[in-house]
Amino acid sequence: STTEKPVLLNNITDAEAFVSGAEVAVIGFFQDPQSRDAEQFRLAAGEIPEVPFGLSTSAAVLSHYGVSANTVALFRRVDNDRKDLDMNDRDYDARALIRFVRINELRLVTEYNPVTAIGVMQSPIEFNLLLITDKMSPKHPEQMRKFRAAAELYMGKILFILLDSNLKSNERVMSYFQLKKSQLPALAIFHTPDDEHEVLTLDDISIKRVQDFCNHFLQ
Repeated sequence: STTEKPVLLNNITDAEAFVSGAEVAVIGFFQDPQSRDAEQFRLAAGEIPEVPFGLSTSAAVLSHYGVSANTVALFRRVDNDRKDLDMNDRDYDARALIRFVRINELRLVTEYNPVTAIGVMQSPIEFNLLLITDKMSPKHPEQMRKFRAAAELYMGKILFILLDSNLKSNERVMSYFQLKKSQLPALAIFHTPDDEHEVLTLDDISIKRVQDFCNHFLQ
C-alpha cells in the first residue's frame, strides 16, 4: 500500500471505522505527534506493512478509548480483544513496539493455515505449542476450551497453535512430528531457534496436562 503510515485519526468516527476495518489494527494515542515516542511509533509502523497503524492526538478520541496520551493500543476484531501498552511507564523504542505488536496480533490460539503461517513464523515468541487434532471430532469444542484456558497462562511466553489434521496442507507438519491420524489428538511443543521439540499423544486434554507438558519442556 502507498498509504502513508500511520493514518491520522482526527475524530471518533474515523477511529472506530479504522478499528472495525481490519482484522488487527494499532492506534498510537499521543499528545504531541512530534514527540520521541510518536517518532518511534512511526518507525515501528514502517516495519510492519501488513498491519494498519493509526495515530490520534484528539482529546475526544483518547477519552472515547479511555486512554492517556502516549498509549499504544492493539485491537483484534476476531475475538474483540484489545491490548494496551502504556508508554509513560518507560522509554520504548521501535523494536519494543514491534515486539508488542507481534506478540499480541495473534489470537490466544492461532489456527495454523497458509494465511496465518506468516504471522506465526514472524512471531518473536520462541516456543510454539501445537494441538494437533481433528476439528470435526465431537470432542473438539471441549478440547479447545481447555487448550484456550491453558493458553492464557502462557501469554507472551508460548504461542498456542491449533493444527487441523483434516487439512492436506498440514500433513507436512504432522510428518515432521512423526504423527499419524490414529495417534491424535497430540500436543507438540517446539523451540524455534534450535528445532528442539517434544510430542505427547493423549486421549483427552486437561489444563493440568497442558501445563505439565509445557513446564517440563521449558525447564
